[in-house]
Amino acid sequence: MKKLDINQLDDSDEELAEILISSDLSRPVARTLAYLQKVDTATSIDLERGTGLRQPEVSIAMRQLNPFDWIDENEEKKPGKGRPNKVYSLKVGFKDIIAHIEKEQKKAIDDGTASIKRLKELVRD
Repeated sequence: MKKLDINQLDDSDEELAEILISSDLSRPVARTLAYLQKVDTATSIDLERGTGLRQPEVSIAMRQLNPFDWIDENEEKKPGKGRPNKVYSLKVGFKDIIAHIEKEQKKAIDDGTASIKRLKELVRD
């Protein structure tokens, strides 16, 4: 039997993923980012096994991450026949991702505050 040496999310990575989820990222995206921040590269199979996601969830996460341009995607030809493996890595530093999330969170707070202010202006006592 072949032994696979795949990184798994540890408690710290799980906490990171939970914080990303609470910051309005989907579960697959959060777990994928938590995994990729600790490895140089990962195939889709690595991501599935390391994050506990199913293959369709990994694909969905990658589609959701595409617009941000945070992930580098390459293909690695397998020996013999078959489709090449997709290999993913972070294109930007994780601090840049955190800065983006922080900016989005601040915008949401500012928008909510502006809405409440406007509500107060519209309501007569």
